[in-house]
Amino acid sequence: MSSRRSSRSRQSGGSRSSNISDDQIADLVSKLQQLLPEIRNRRSNKASASNVLQETLNYIKNLHREVDDLSERLSQLLATTDMDSDQAAIIRSLLM
Repeated sequence: MSSRRSSRSRQSGGSRSSNISDDQIADLVSKLQQLLPEIRNRRSNKASASNVLQETLNYIKNLHREVDDLSERLSQLLATTDMDSDQAAIIRSLLM
């Protein structure tokens, strides 16, 4: 165990639930890597953990942008559509 990890476990009270092995981290990073289209489509299967985490962050940010854009487009569509006010209210409440 690295000195940084052992000091971290001492700081957190050393509970077993907060300890995670290097193998578990590697396994989780590998699973995460398989979920990311940008990394999954590359020729090389090896990516550093920091690269995988950065790509994950970028991917999540892009998903948030897409959701925001689609929500905005749907809101504009609802505003211009002659829809029963009860139906529009239900759809608007689902968007909020």
